[in-house]
Amino acid sequence: MNISKTKKLVTTGMLCALAYVAVAVGRIPLVLFLKYDPKDVIIAISGLIFGPLTPLSIALIVSLAEMFTISENGVLGFLMNVISSCSFACTAAYIYKKKRKLSGAILGLFCGWGCMVSVMLLWNYLITPIYMGYPREEVIKLLIPAFLPFNLIKGGLNAAFTMILYKPVVTVLRCSHLIEANPNKAKSI
Repeated sequence: MNISKTKKLVTTGMLCALAYVAVAVGRIPLVLFLKYDPKDVIIAISGLIFGPLTPLSIALIVSLAEMFTISENGVLGFLMNVISSCSFACTAAYIYKKKRKLSGAILGLFCGWGCMVSVMLLWNYLITPIYMGYPREEVIKLLIPAFLPFNLIKGGLNAAFTMILYKPVVTVLRCSHLIEANPNKAKSI
């Protein structure tokens, strides 16, 4: 394994640990039983740095750790966490990978936000009756007044915090020599 791969592995591990801490201590109740946690911000930053496969791996690892430690929803909660995190962070990272400019990051984060909202409405419709024990008709009644606002708020906060924190995090990682200095500074954020 070369130095570059080792640094990426170490950095990814650190971001996994930060994302887990964010979910463990940063949960804020918003709507009904739904809680916001800032782990997707860290997962999205990893994707903007390393590309769309890194947030997938971090989402899997953090959601698995969460399932075994602090989650009340077991395997279904794990599934919902992975789908939510990946629909936001992987979408943003994929678009930013194609257009490595500030406009690409903004477009990616907005598309990730929209993707997460629409994907989670579908998955809440499919999965919530199973793990909450609600009849599907009751879940349908909650989609617009509860799940939609929650996911809009969650995605908006994730996109905003990612934009605010991306540059400082990358600067710290570059100063620590954990990621390479960007030779094309004018092209990326």
